[in-house]
Amino acid sequence: MGAGAAIDDRDVLLVVDVQNDFCPGGALPVPDGDAVVAPIVRLAETFRHVVLTQDWHPAGHHSFASVHTGHKPFDQVTLSYGAQIVWPDHCVQETEGAAFHRHLRIPHAALVLRKGFRREIDSYSAFFENDRRTPTGLAGYFRERGFGRVVMVGLALDFCVRFSAEDAKTLGFEVTVVEEGCRGIDVDGSVAATRRALVDLGVTLAETM
Repeated sequence: MGAGAAIDDRDVLLVVDVQNDFCPGGALPVPDGDAVVAPIVRLAETFRHVVLTQDWHPAGHHSFASVHTGHKPFDQVTLSYGAQIVWPDHCVQETEGAAFHRHLRIPHAALVLRKGFRREIDSYSAFFENDRRTPTGLAGYFRERGFGRVVMVGLALDFCVRFSAEDAKTLGFEVTVVEEGCRGIDVDGSVAATRRALVDLGVTLAETM
């Protein structure tokens, strides 16, 4: 099934982390991040099935640079599960920064999956935390609902969207990433690396849909 194939009941739109802290003015802004909102809302109107993910960190999360003495945002540290980029404090539970962008209005979304809520471990992917072993349960939800293709949009292309797309493909789903609904942080060429990795894995990259 290609990017232009008709959308049907086996398709689900996965909207990744379109939250205030990842938009301009937020704690960890993705350049032009708010530009994804309108295309995502338009795209969502064509899907019967939509799932949203929400970064949902406790204060003092171990992925925050502020808890690592001598480190600044975007440094790399070693945590219990391996290498981890540390970030500005962001998407802290029950803060305005963690809220969805105010124009992200998708009332028929059936599920909001929160991730990154364990203090000791970060979670880029919608399917697994960063230890690559702890599942979020989303794959089981998708399978029980009978979904075969996952169409992804959101923030940021080169982190949470990338990890989610890679995991979905590895788990056996067809995967399409719609680029007009994504923006990247681009740490050391990570956007270009993401596109190469996804194409090599068999993920479909579509400019629009």
